[in-house]
Amino acid sequence: MTRLYNEPSDFADEMIDGFVAANQRWVRRVHGGVVRATRSTPGSVALVVGGGSGHYPAFGGLVGQGLAHGAALGNLFASPSWQQVRSVAKSAQSGGGVLLSYGNYAGDVLNFDKAQQKLVAEGVETRTVVVTDDISSASVDEKHKRRGIAGDLTVFKSAAAAAEEGASLDEVVRVAAKANERTRSFGVAFSGCSLPGAEQPLFTVPEGRMAVGMGIHGEPGIGEADVPTANGLAELLVGSLLADAELPDGVEQARGGRVAVLLNGLGSVKYEELFVVYAKVDALLRDAGVEVVEPEVGELVTSFDMAGVSLTLFWLDDELERLWAAPVDAPAYKKGSVVTADRSDDDEQEALVASAVPPSSPVSQHAAQLVLAALVATQETVDEHADELGRIDAVAGDGDHGIGMQRGVHAAVAAARDAVLAGAGAGTVLDVAGDAWSDRAGGTSGALWGAALAAVGAAVGDDDAPHRASVTRGVEDATEAILEFGAVVGDKTMVDALVPFRDALAQSVDDGADLATAWAEAAETAVVQAAATADLLPKMGRARPHAEKSLGTPDAGATSLGLIARAVGRVLEPTSVA
Repeated sequence: MTRLYNEPSDFADEMIDGFVAANQRWVRRVHGGVVRATRSTPGSVALVVGGGSGHYPAFGGLVGQGLAHGAALGNLFASPSWQQVRSVAKSAQSGGGVLLSYGNYAGDVLNFDKAQQKLVAEGVETRTVVVTDDISSASVDEKHKRRGIAGDLTVFKSAAAAAEEGASLDEVVRVAAKANERTRSFGVAFSGCSLPGAEQPLFTVPEGRMAVGMGIHGEPGIGEADVPTANGLAELLVGSLLADAELPDGVEQARGGRVAVLLNGLGSVKYEELFVVYAKVDALLRDAGVEVVEPEVGELVTSFDMAGVSLTLFWLDDELERLWAAPVDAPAYKKGSVVTADRSDDDEQEALVASAVPPSSPVSQHAAQLVLAALVATQETVDEHADELGRIDAVAGDGDHGIGMQRGVHAAVAAARDAVLAGAGAGTVLDVAGDAWSDRAGGTSGALWGAALAAVGAAVGDDDAPHRASVTRGVEDATEAILEFGAVVGDKTMVDALVPFRDALAQSVDDGADLATAWAEAAETAVVQAAATADLLPKMGRARPHAEKSLGTPDAGATSLGLIARAVGRVLEPTSVA
């Protein structure tokens, strides 16, 4: 369990502050994460990596010469927001374009993709390669759906070394994609991890058993097995990765191949234990006719305090072997010797400039007070149910939904209150609240709620008082914005509550009900449909590989939407909105 923390919701921010203070030779703080403290060659490609905190040395510990140029760091096990990714990329880039690379998780994909869109619109050429090395998370036929775990390092290392050699963005992308295709990982866990302030770990494993195929965000494994000896574990890991079906394209057989080997500790397994396992891993690979090249044994991509081990095989060719051997000087990863570059100036980082409050009508400014009240009611209900939302999410996910929602809604309320004091209209208040929510919360829910509030704000505007038609249109636009992220009804996501809410609201308004009545009725529909997700199997997100575990438990995102809709309904009165 985690013993040392202050306020759990501040843990990630305080951790990053301490990491930067201890590693000023290599990194400097920017909004959303860290970038190199040294200058990069003008016109070179910048590699920006990232994901949730709780995986050290990934991702901040991998920022330095020969490796990443910047890392966007989200809350514990939650993706960074698109604003954070954009800020880090703008601060890290040197004029040759940006490659974004990260593990294949829904929240990361949502936020990094939006950051890429923003960067391209601002004239920064940006590309993406997601890491998909975890063989337990999807079949070979659907390997594009696989998660990224310790194989992050091989992809980042290869791409960064190519960038250091002066390769173009197209070439760096090609190298990263090839490295990803040639990387395979598989892991086990003997116990789950515990987030700061949590009374229980995210999952437990019976004594003498281990979870097979776990994720790095506290997700339980896809199965269980008896804990073997160290040699037995080595045989399981090596055998799984040397299976014919798992050999990458271009590797016809294991014998005669060259691999970089990563034996990764996930947080609580001691180095001495890893070395015992690695002795057998090395022997098994050599017996199979595989040449081992520059192996790594230690903590590379962790899962907070999880007791677990993963094995990664990175199948090399001449190009990838050269890039794997290239020198690195980063806080948590060093290889060979680099020529130390000059330090950058602090004023070279991306500056955050607050937008001016646009003009608004008196009636819209008055309505902004109601928007603020609705957000305060949302905050109160999220705070009340945060622990339960986390418990629901932990059944087949990573248990961070409650704390993520708290971070987001508290930021939204603070931003909305400032906007109201500055004379903003209802539309602007919703827009700045959504921006603050997504930036602070990160993760999938942060991106979704940020998009939803922005869509409602655009429909309401700052000129007229909100009314039944504009609010209903805003909910419709918010629903469409969320549906664009890929989920459909039946996938066991917040969409299963949102779409029925939208439909019920529109029907009630069409039937002549005032907004308060229509909203209250639609909210009850959302609550009922959220509860009904207990009977569904998840088809998206981190819970998908653990679908059966979630049967009987409702979706956390749908549950929170229902609770919030009901809370907002209590704020509305028949006379408050026409």
